[in-house]
Amino acid sequence: MEQRLVLPPGGRMHTLLATLIFGLDWRLRRHLQVFEYTHDTDCIFRIRIMPLTRPVMLSDGTRLEPGERLIDLHLWNEQIPVIPPSGASLVWARHMYHCLDVSLRELTAYIESQPDLGDVRAVRANMSFGTREQVSQLARISGRFGFEEVPDPRYGTLLGRLHLFGENILVSLLVLARNVEALRRDSLLRSRSQVFVSRAALEDRYRTALRAN
Repeated sequence: MEQRLVLPPGGRMHTLLATLIFGLDWRLRRHLQVFEYTHDTDCIFRIRIMPLTRPVMLSDGTRLEPGERLIDLHLWNEQIPVIPPSGASLVWARHMYHCLDVSLRELTAYIESQPDLGDVRAVRANMSFGTREQVSQLARISGRFGFEEVPDPRYGTLLGRLHLFGENILVSLLVLARNVEALRRDSLLRSRSQVFVSRAALEDRYRTALRAN
């Protein structure tokens, strides 16, 4: 699908600054070839097809080798449910859960519709929403969708920590531009965790729904 620059509706910050932040994000997406795989307004992910850099063994027996392609999930910032000023509520959490379900169902349908993705055997996501404890909680929630946490040794190195800090700066700017209520004082110290799910597990979860459609 065609990449496009979408600015946040309304805006809690100066329009020029918001334009610069989202413009930078758009350029980075184009450079990294991150794209949208559905037009569903409840989808909260974009994807990137990229090679794996390390071996990964999943609990369902799927063994991933360095060099093989996988799908990397990226947040679709403009479509993430906005946290209300009073904070994340049960209604917001249910909406977010619904969006996750829609996003993964649409992803499964997209993968199955693309013959050139026949070699893709897994999907990966970087959990980067907050502190280590919060990331662990989100990793457990993602487990309901078949994802499992696989530690990334890169984040234990100096270079890896510097890369993580740079990502946290960009994430914090995007949160500031889109949903200031979600911005925390410790945003630059966000922890990171990688979660994986095999293609087979996704297809097992959504096969019945896809056939019904």
